[in-house]
Amino acid sequence: MTEITRAPLSAETMWRLKRLGAPALSPDGRHAVFPVSESDMATDKTSTDLWLVSTNGGGARRLTTQGTSADAPAWSPDGRFIAFSAKRKGDEAKQLYVISLDGGEARRLTSIPTEVGAIKWFPDSRRVAFITRIWSDIDGWSAQRERLRARRDSQASAMIWDRPLVRWWSHWLDDREAHLFVTDVEGSEPRGVTVGTGLRLYDFNFGDTTPGPENYDICPAGDEIALAADVDGSRVDPDFRVFLLPLDGGEPRDITGTGSAGDGRPSYSPDGRWLVFTRQLIKGFYGDKLRLIRYDRDANHSVELASDWDRSATGLIWSPDSRRLFGAIDDAGNQRIFSISIDDGRTRAITGEASFSSLAAAGQGPTLVGLRQSFVEPPTLVRVDPESGTQTRLTDFNDEILAHVDFGTYESVTYPGAGGDEIQMWINYPPGFDRDRRWPLYLLLHGGPHNGITDSFSMRWNAQVLSGWGFVTAWHNFHGSSGFGNQFADSINPRTGELPYKDTILAAEYFARQKWIDPDRMAAGGGSFGGYLAAVLLGREHPFKTLVAHATVYNGYTQYAADYGAHKRRFGEHWEDPEFEAWSPHRSAGHFVTPTLVIHGEQDHRVPVNHGLELFNTLQNRGVRSRLIYFPDENHWILKPGNSLFWYEQKRDWLTEFIGAGPSA
Repeated sequence: MTEITRAPLSAETMWRLKRLGAPALSPDGRHAVFPVSESDMATDKTSTDLWLVSTNGGGARRLTTQGTSADAPAWSPDGRFIAFSAKRKGDEAKQLYVISLDGGEARRLTSIPTEVGAIKWFPDSRRVAFITRIWSDIDGWSAQRERLRARRDSQASAMIWDRPLVRWWSHWLDDREAHLFVTDVEGSEPRGVTVGTGLRLYDFNFGDTTPGPENYDICPAGDEIALAADVDGSRVDPDFRVFLLPLDGGEPRDITGTGSAGDGRPSYSPDGRWLVFTRQLIKGFYGDKLRLIRYDRDANHSVELASDWDRSATGLIWSPDSRRLFGAIDDAGNQRIFSISIDDGRTRAITGEASFSSLAAAGQGPTLVGLRQSFVEPPTLVRVDPESGTQTRLTDFNDEILAHVDFGTYESVTYPGAGGDEIQMWINYPPGFDRDRRWPLYLLLHGGPHNGITDSFSMRWNAQVLSGWGFVTAWHNFHGSSGFGNQFADSINPRTGELPYKDTILAAEYFARQKWIDPDRMAAGGGSFGGYLAAVLLGREHPFKTLVAHATVYNGYTQYAADYGAHKRRFGEHWEDPEFEAWSPHRSAGHFVTPTLVIHGEQDHRVPVNHGLELFNTLQNRGVRSRLIYFPDENHWILKPGNSLFWYEQKRDWLTEFIGAGPSA
């Protein structure tokens, strides 16, 4: 028998892994369809196809074979068809396709000039809804196509806006609006459902061209749609509410009214009695808890469920019997599956370890599936017993590759943070870790700031890849992180840098007390808010030998003005706040002495590239050892395989130069 040779997880090996997307279940719960993406390192491209697997186990089979961009599968209620979006040869943009479970090639249902997204079936299995972005002042797809072509071919490249937003994360926004359309399985001309209603759907996502499917739902009778729409025409102070739109031509009805900071994610119960949606109460605080609202359709009355539950109601799906909801909930460093009673709002954790996402439920029992992942397991499709939490693996795409990977161990610890509050922290140890030797530390600073780090597998900041270089790596869920209650998340506002900075210093002190850490070989770094926090450290006392600032905020004024400058700020406008700039890194530039690696993408509209340039030039002006890595074709994240490999390589070399790799001699 040949002995298997194992090595630490490398960035190259990580990019060879197949990546699974959100599954859809057949109505009887017996099969799941899901997208699988794989990257071709030679061409630097990624393709996605749909795969099918039995929920009772057995091998998965490929359902589509184009190797292009098949995504977002949706199973018809009669079980005969799977709808999905894809851009295939000859398509102007992503179109709506259906494929029959009886066999044969996928059939295209739309031929429109704009992207199809957010696909959902009507209960009759004859009609399919989707969202696309159009100009509502012109009629017909030919007119849409002509205007797109005219703008593309114009000798004038200028774009014009009369209201915000101008851009969003990775793309510029034009004057089109997102609208809901319906077509049938025969491929008839798509009909606008929200066009002319005055409703404006959520119109911007993380790099997506259309809103997601969570922004609307179709009632079980098929005669009404619930959707989230913004009633603030200025877009300066968004006010999202849930509307019920009759499909017989009746007027939309607002069922949420005033008093909230934003309602959304409507979802009908399978029996049609209930509609649930989420609600936030604090304007200007995107990390505010998502409260769960149950609306009685017959009584026209709403109540909040689980009002004393200090967690956000996310990733919710209905059980087929309409008695409960399942949710993948951010909970103290894990993404656990919870069951929520629709009657009284009682919550129960179904899973404990690992993190789960993209839940789907169907059939008797019911059959509950989702994606499971951890620091040492890429997303894997599993069936979960909704009572015991017992899990059965359904896919093994990456087993052969992972059999050759020597993963390090990891654990969750706590330490006293700012104000004496307990801070949860994940520690990843390198393979072959020896507690009797002293190792370098790379303390990772997460983004958000209201995005807690869970036990999950990341392609962008993979802790196992980083620790495999010979470092102890750690993620600390500092004040402001999600998953630890609303008060903890909100504790950093409005002085966003203060408590995370203190928690970071106290984390470094925790490690300095450990006999297996070399306190003279510690580094820290992160991206987005983590990049900002690295720049905050740069101007204050800290014990780190080097810092990494990816997509950093350098100047608070230019950040707020360039990013969400049109939106109303919770604590008053930045030009009116005398303390606003206290935690802006540029104000502490006179104290910059630490060698710093600066990384930024040109197409980053969340934190514009000027911040990285300004930080680098300031460091150079002060004679501080620094390096700028600039990606002209990347946005807030480094997404292309070739660029990602370069990113990991450069960071490894930089860290190794300043803190070394492996234990002290």
